[in-house]
Amino acid sequence: MRIFGLIELARFGKMPSAERLTKIKRSPNFRDGAFQNQSVTPTFTGGATYPKVMKQVLFGRPERSKPNDVIPSLKTDLLSLGSDENCLVWFGHSSYFMQIDGLRFLVDPVFSGSASPFSSMARAFNGTDRYTTEDLPAIDYLLITHDHYDHLDYRTIRQLIPKVGTVITGLGTGEHLEYWGYDPARIIEKDWYEHIDLQPGFSVDTIPGRHFSGRWFKRNQALWTSFVLQTPTQKIFIGGDSGYDKHFAETGNTFGGFDLAILENGQYNPYWKNIHLMPDEILQAALDLKAKRIFPVHNSKFALGNHDWDEPLKLITENNKKENLNIITPMIGEKVNLDDHGQVFSEWWKGVK
Repeated sequence: MRIFGLIELARFGKMPSAERLTKIKRSPNFRDGAFQNQSVTPTFTGGATYPKVMKQVLFGRPERSKPNDVIPSLKTDLLSLGSDENCLVWFGHSSYFMQIDGLRFLVDPVFSGSASPFSSMARAFNGTDRYTTEDLPAIDYLLITHDHYDHLDYRTIRQLIPKVGTVITGLGTGEHLEYWGYDPARIIEKDWYEHIDLQPGFSVDTIPGRHFSGRWFKRNQALWTSFVLQTPTQKIFIGGDSGYDKHFAETGNTFGGFDLAILENGQYNPYWKNIHLMPDEILQAALDLKAKRIFPVHNSKFALGNHDWDEPLKLITENNKKENLNIITPMIGEKVNLDDHGQVFSEWWKGVK
């Protein structure tokens, strides 16, 4: 029981300390003992209180918040990809693998089957856990947008230690990674608006999001961030979680548009509209970013919001009839060709009960 308790405790991670905490306190985005969003961002809106929100989350979810059927998926052999393939493979929710111009990137992997510190809670939908860490090749760069359980998974991160070359994340998140066994020399932690040169022709910029962080009761001790990944042939916006704000337009203007924008689309609620994109905002965010293609993620694996499981994909495709943007909707495990902007995807969620 004691060993089990220690394992359970480790999943919560660790609060920043020592030199890391000193660096955090020097950040212009850290004020009054916590990281702050650029705009005033109340946690809840519409007169909601924490008890009211928890009651809705625990007891007010619609009947179809989880699918009855098995979610359809494919299994791409990532270990056999050609070295010249530029591709993306989605693992559901906000986890995905990218191979671009010879380097391999992994974003917010969650393979444990749960988006919670407790394995019995926030379980993955049937059919969505097709991949394990054993299915992954060596990863050059692991990108972590923030430390919430549906983006930073203890079990997955631990299993990835021998496969990951370098981790890139926001200030403070490295404390969890070191606690879980990562060499500090392999961790790059940055504040917003910092530029990281990776290898010739490759770079990452850290961009603000409008969200929050925290695995314990004390919030916002680590920074949430979006990334701009530039390679010799691609420019990709990696959104993480964020409510709508001015940073989308600022980023689009600064970087001159994107080949692909990966934006959250799901787990929203009018009560927390400041920290997640609402259905009528994601296409505007894509327009602000001047994106050639949009990949809506943060859906189809966990029930964390109060909507039908397939509502995010239904609404974005319906709303897009007016904007006519190039939206990609791969199944979990389906290979996306990053060089082929004409690739066609099915509306695979239709007919799933």
